[in-house]
Amino acid sequence: MEEVNEIHLLQYFIYYSLWLLLPFYFISVHGRKYDVFISYRSQDVRHNFLTHLRCALKKGGFRVFVDENDIQRGCNIAAELPKAIQQSRVALVLLSENYADSGWCLDELVTILDCRERLGQIVLPIFFHVRPLNVRHQNGRFGDAFARLHGATVEEMEKRKNALYLITDLAGFNLRDVNG
Repeated sequence: MEEVNEIHLLQYFIYYSLWLLLPFYFISVHGRKYDVFISYRSQDVRHNFLTHLRCALKKGGFRVFVDENDIQRGCNIAAELPKAIQQSRVALVLLSENYADSGWCLDELVTILDCRERLGQIVLPIFFHVRPLNVRHQNGRFGDAFARLHGATVEEMEKRKNALYLITDLAGFNLRDVNG
């Protein structure tokens, strides 16, 4: 029964997302290669949710960037990700339980919020089985994931914490609340 609810939840989200993004699709923004950049933690969403979301957006005519499919082999990932973020009109940030234990994800988030401020990029957070307050304050299981992160400077960690705090100020989707 839980799997049926997940599928229903997924369909609801995809169609609602398309409806929200359609007006932005027709806005002419020069120098934008992608309509949508998706930031995600692969171990949490790659095989189910992300696949369906990407397919639905592509069927809707959106040019979608997902790192595993859109970075050419042999290219420098660290250089290509910020470039793809800057070349996108909309950033969907799939905040999941293990998102915070990835330096890559958190650095993407910092870049996304910078592009929102500097370039007017539209940012839609999606709280995928995590509570926004846990993201904001890095507590609960989300906080446990953040605590596992090592190897960053104090300054990098402060930028990441600030980005997690700021993303919760944006209107988005809380997939825990869709079914009530």
